[in-house]
Amino acid sequence: MRMSSSVTTETLVRRLNHSTLRKLSDFLDPKDAWKSVLVDIKKDNGEPRYTQLHLRRFERLVAQGKSPTVELLYDWGTTNCTVAELVEILLRHKLIAPAKVLLPDITVPPDDTQWRAVEDPPSQYYREQTQVCAVKFDKVTLKEDAPYTLPDSTTGPEENQEPNEEGFYAFTYHKLTHITGNWDERPASLGGRRLGEGGFGIVFKGLHNIKPVAVKKLSLVDYLSPEELKTQFNQEIQTLKRLKHVNLVNMVGYSSDGQYPCLVYAFMSNGSLLDRLACLEGSSPLSWQIRGAIALGTARGLEYLHQHNHIHRDVKSGNILLDESFVPKISDFGLTRASVKLSCTTVFTERIVGTTAYMAPEALRGEITPKSDVFSFGVVLLEILSGLPPVDENRDPILLMDMKDEIDDEEVKLEEFIDKKMLDWDMESVERMYHVASQCLSEKKNRRPLIKEVLAEMEGS
Repeated sequence: MRMSSSVTTETLVRRLNHSTLRKLSDFLDPKDAWKSVLVDIKKDNGEPRYTQLHLRRFERLVAQGKSPTVELLYDWGTTNCTVAELVEILLRHKLIAPAKVLLPDITVPPDDTQWRAVEDPPSQYYREQTQVCAVKFDKVTLKEDAPYTLPDSTTGPEENQEPNEEGFYAFTYHKLTHITGNWDERPASLGGRRLGEGGFGIVFKGLHNIKPVAVKKLSLVDYLSPEELKTQFNQEIQTLKRLKHVNLVNMVGYSSDGQYPCLVYAFMSNGSLLDRLACLEGSSPLSWQIRGAIALGTARGLEYLHQHNHIHRDVKSGNILLDESFVPKISDFGLTRASVKLSCTTVFTERIVGTTAYMAPEALRGEITPKSDVFSFGVVLLEILSGLPPVDENRDPILLMDMKDEIDDEEVKLEEFIDKKMLDWDMESVERMYHVASQCLSEKKNRRPLIKEVLAEMEGS
């Protein structure tokens, strides 16, 4: 994309010149349009950066002959925010003219609400979700939205500028190298692009037509052959082509022409459930209501997978990603197994895969069954209740799943197990969630409920 005055999506807002800021203020100062921008600016933990007190302070600047828009951008600019982040907010509020001041050639989506539906479900859905754990899990009906991805106007003639018939972009490896800052491995929190590392590669942050994306660059590990890596790459693409749900991660595209196969997803601004429970990078503790909503949304995503004859095989808090409204998205489908007979039943494999701290006894023997996903979900529920990691070498017991036995034997009281960083929990709803977790963690798979039964109990039906 060509941009005037050398302004790009990665330009820091604090580096915008005074002339550009004045042009923005000409559009945003009248009718207090700057307030729409202010209320949409978030901290790293997803909370609003500015309060009503801040709003009043900026309002008073008008009487002093100052521009609230300019002063707001000066203040926000101290956080090293980028033009991409500012333009995204402007487009969200249909402030097209000031967005084009910054990026004249920007492609504006025809229907703003359509492309936000998958990544950012409406606030009413979030409000309903966060009410589910105050006393009990209530039934909430979700709408499954079809994905929509923005056309990428920065692509060159060698790369497709439109998604294919499945709605995915075929990126070139060269393009992904560019949008990830040449695979900048410095942590994103320190100005780099590295978001994290999974079992099969590193995840980087990039920008695709001013929208942030997460790029997973797959790489070989000691126990994985190139053929197996290619199989997992193709498995994830095929799974996400077929399955669409509000609680599954939204894939934007992929690349297979370079040294490493890559998968591109919608960026999840609140990272993984694992990191948020650990309050990494100073993020605020998750409230009990939000934890309940995350548990319920994850169960819905798993129920959808099982209903469509897919077994995830690696359910864990690190694979549950959270968008800006903390709506959970199950990710990492490289190990997912679809039944050839289109029935979600038990099969066997010689290759044991998954994460040990979440694995059911039969999974360790090579059985692939939907009940193993249910067991792993039970471990996730223990994490949500306690805020503790699934495995800790300095803890006794080392595995979190083994703490269930201590609670059942009354060696540890359930109240003592609850995450002390939460302030809004109540015993009735905690006991309800623990009861569900306990059922999921039955040693014998035949004693575990199906995920649809788990979901029914959580919804209170």
